[in-house]
Amino acid sequence: MNLYRSARAVASASGERAIDWAAVANAAKSLTPPGSLDLDEIDEAGYRDDVDEARRSIERVGAVDVSLPDAIEVQNRHHWIDANVETFQRVMAPIERSIGPFPGVARTINTGTMSVLLGVLGRNVLGQYDPLLLADSPDHALYFVHPNIVRVASELSVDRDRFRRWIAFHEVTHAAEFATAPWLTTHLEREVERSVETLSAGSFDAQSFETLDVTMTVVEGYAELLMDHAFDDEYVDLRRKLDDRRRSGSPIQRLVRRLLGLGLKRRQYERGKRFFEAVATERDLAFANRVWDDPSALPTSAELDSPHQWVDRVSGEH
Repeated sequence: MNLYRSARAVASASGERAIDWAAVANAAKSLTPPGSLDLDEIDEAGYRDDVDEARRSIERVGAVDVSLPDAIEVQNRHHWIDANVETFQRVMAPIERSIGPFPGVARTINTGTMSVLLGVLGRNVLGQYDPLLLADSPDHALYFVHPNIVRVASELSVDRDRFRRWIAFHEVTHAAEFATAPWLTTHLEREVERSVETLSAGSFDAQSFETLDVTMTVVEGYAELLMDHAFDDEYVDLRRKLDDRRRSGSPIQRLVRRLLGLGLKRRQYERGKRFFEAVATERDLAFANRVWDDPSALPTSAELDSPHQWVDRVSGEH
């Protein structure tokens, strides 16, 4: 970590946009050690085999076709930061266009804020399925941040290969969702654009944010349901140890997690998992797959908390 270099990068922020994204990338990487990407043949084969086996298992138990992304990358932290700077830049573009030329001091503050955010995430993300929202290319991507996987497995005192395999299965479940529901990327893009545009106009579109929250809750909850059926090992201990680690952080670390919305992501996991467990218990996994028929099949916020209402609606029963 080089705080001086990071501060220089932020202070050098220039241009007329609200955020200098090149400076964000430089500053975030100065804040974040890249970590070792020294993979031996066993590591390389491990990632490849984990992804392939996850795909086969998920296709078998979920009765879905899984199209893996063309880009499957084992990254260090700097690689992950570069990839996600591009994503943040695309998502923030409507706000920057609406604001127009921006004063230098405010640009520096915005650039510094984004640098810290990406630096913190870069040190903690284990794996990521990236639908590349708002990108010109239709391709998706799958990333594994190897230094973080190695570090966290050691901190949790769990077998590294088993931990890596668990991460791979979880991310491939997300690939299954987007392959099963070709409309999902467009649906998310539309709601993201609508939310960002209303923010840029100085208002708040509660309906769009609720739609995004519900959709991401479904995405996370269905992934957990598939994991329960597809992962060929118990993983309750892995989830418990990871949750304990997050809760045991310092007050500052917990505050940062709240500011980054990571608590919201955990709530989405739990709420979505409860919904799909109830659906699978009342019907079965095949019935739960109906959630991906089209956008109208997504549960409402009320139905997420009353799964039987969703079951009645999509089955035509009253």
